[in-house]
Amino acid sequence: MPRFSVVIPVFKVEGYLRECLDSVLEQSFRDIELIVVNDCSPDSCGAIIDEYAARDERVKAVHLPENVGLGRARNTGLERARGDYVLFLDSDDSYLPGLLQALAARLDAVGDLDILAFDHVRTHWWGRGDRSKAADLIERAGTDVFRLKDRPEYLRLFLVAWNKAFRREFFLEQGFQYAPGLYEDAPVTFMAMVTAERIGCLNRVGVAYRQRRQGAITKTPGRKHFDIFTQYEGLFAFLAERPELVWAQSLLFERAVYHMLFALKRPERVRVADRREFFDRTSDFYAEHLPAGFTLPEGSTGVYMRALAKRSYRAYQATELAERVTKAGPSKVLKARTKVGKRAYAGMYTVQRRGSLDPNLAVYTSYWDRLPSCNPLAVFDKAKELAPEVHGVWVVREELADQVPDGIDHVLRDSRRYWEVMARARYFVNNVNFPDSIVKRPGQFHLQTHHGTPLKRMGIDQRGFPAAARGMDFDRLLARVDRWDLSVSSNQHSTRQWKRAYPGTYETLHAGYPRNDRYYRSSAEDVAAIRARLGIAPGKTALLYAPTHRDYRTDWTPSFDLARLAKALGDDFVLLVRTHYLYGRNPELSDLAEQGAVIDVSRHPVVEDLCLAADALIADYSSLTFDYANLDRPVVIYADDWKVYSQVRGVTFDLLSGRPGDTPGSVATTEDELVDTFRSGRWRGPEAATLRAAFRERFCQYDDGHAAERVVRRFFLGQDAEPATVPLAQRTPAPKPSLR
Repeated sequence: MPRFSVVIPVFKVEGYLRECLDSVLEQSFRDIELIVVNDCSPDSCGAIIDEYAARDERVKAVHLPENVGLGRARNTGLERARGDYVLFLDSDDSYLPGLLQALAARLDAVGDLDILAFDHVRTHWWGRGDRSKAADLIERAGTDVFRLKDRPEYLRLFLVAWNKAFRREFFLEQGFQYAPGLYEDAPVTFMAMVTAERIGCLNRVGVAYRQRRQGAITKTPGRKHFDIFTQYEGLFAFLAERPELVWAQSLLFERAVYHMLFALKRPERVRVADRREFFDRTSDFYAEHLPAGFTLPEGSTGVYMRALAKRSYRAYQATELAERVTKAGPSKVLKARTKVGKRAYAGMYTVQRRGSLDPNLAVYTSYWDRLPSCNPLAVFDKAKELAPEVHGVWVVREELADQVPDGIDHVLRDSRRYWEVMARARYFVNNVNFPDSIVKRPGQFHLQTHHGTPLKRMGIDQRGFPAAARGMDFDRLLARVDRWDLSVSSNQHSTRQWKRAYPGTYETLHAGYPRNDRYYRSSAEDVAAIRARLGIAPGKTALLYAPTHRDYRTDWTPSFDLARLAKALGDDFVLLVRTHYLYGRNPELSDLAEQGAVIDVSRHPVVEDLCLAADALIADYSSLTFDYANLDRPVVIYADDWKVYSQVRGVTFDLLSGRPGDTPGSVATTEDELVDTFRSGRWRGPEAATLRAAFRERFCQYDDGHAAERVVRRFFLGQDAEPATVPLAQRTPAPKPSLR
């Protein structure tokens, strides 16, 4: 029998679940069981749970056939628990290191407790906050063991399930069950606190309580918040059956009404249209359960309760207004709109947005209005086939307009037609973000395709890396994220990163990257034709060198001597060099290309062509590495500045660790090592092949040649994202260009 059973109900948290599970399984105290209840989650949570259960015998995976809600999912886990103590943890939160060891030590020291409470910190998207408001209570408790009747102030501990360890037999003997609906924590917490004979506190922060920017039910306004009345009716029905708990009536009444008033005052919970009804329901509860001899509390809570007692919504509103004015202060003023915002809200754009939407108009753009490319272009091409009724219009920069391929309709940014299209289109497709000036109308849908698997830190994760975050406005970034409806992912790693880096209410579509379809659909003839256009002689082994952008460099300088490598490789090899699009023309590279030492492909419009043409990739930290892995061809990582890059930009995992799944092939950190990697044949040896296979399994999860179709069917046609993903072992990448 384990010491602790940790129960985690799971629903739509694929971006946070691994962090949560790891925080439990990596605790130094090992005598645990982890019961993970998949509440019929529609995302990949079920697969993640099974993955953990397969590799750690302490994990018990439970899959419910239908969604039953948080409370009943907890009950399901409790039924299967066998530990001396049971703890509940929400699946988007996590334990801090050492918590379970500290709990075990306290229990060993003081003997069995019915409840052992501990502290938490709130973690926001902008950082971690301080300890909870109950920190002083927890600290004052020391090692005392008490009943709530003797220490009633401890009823003010945060009324949730996940900040306490419950003695399992106590919990079961009392018959506690979490009821369906929202606010299910409250009655069970109160029931447990007033019936427990031995309560203790551990002066330790144990849980990182994630304050999700969006998506949390407590921050989603609607009728679900009326569940609070049913929950507290259940609590008072429990008290009515326990006359020995009459001493707790006034305490729990005050806490219950305070909780209802707390919900009523928050627009992210109770909608404006529902506020009067919610107030009336609270007044009904107040009148029905008011204990004899109840004394109103001091301060604003007592004033609000007087309004409830009088059933005067007007008095409640006056109290609320006075409280807001006091908090706001006389100097609070509205901020002026930016110039861009004024322009966007003025004139024709405003007029056009009053008209009806065009249900068959889609706007596309990629890389901040550069030429059509990347995932948006692949979606555009597939939409012409599967949804021909949808007309696509591309936004491009004025200086690039003459380079747009024939047959592609396009508009120049800030032109008259641009504002018309942005106002009337139903669909928006981008691999970055549309400008802040664009207003998302009801009925418009935004598809975020992204443009790579993130090795480097992205979005709000960049806050801790000043060089990467220079000039970024994170509030505006999140406002842009709020426009997303669908976010495309090519692997679970990306899903986790996007959920954390771009917190929002969007749906994740595990479709694969549409631009990578070509790696499975191109023929030997296609590959040969591309190589011929690039000037690669027949029989040559082509190496593509494609370094990424450095936030700490203003221009690009080769990290190694290109001429030396080309010479060392000999006549059987040819080196293709592609600089990052954020850098301008490099004179040294141009000179080498003119001399015939390398082929400069920096301005080639389609990077997928270059990957198909190359026998191997020399990369550093570029997301191109993840795409190229689909081809199952050798990858060599040249990482001469990994320490600097990882510290300045921040990374999501250790690319150089050498662990299967982390490192895609051979690694060189000096120019001599790079030369030797090719001379020795390590670049395509068995060890490199083994690493590549594990890397592909981790990062080429959904790329199978059908990504664009899945995206178009889901986004434009409203269908299921089909066909199903082809297993990796059954996929056939494009033929290798040479047999060397």
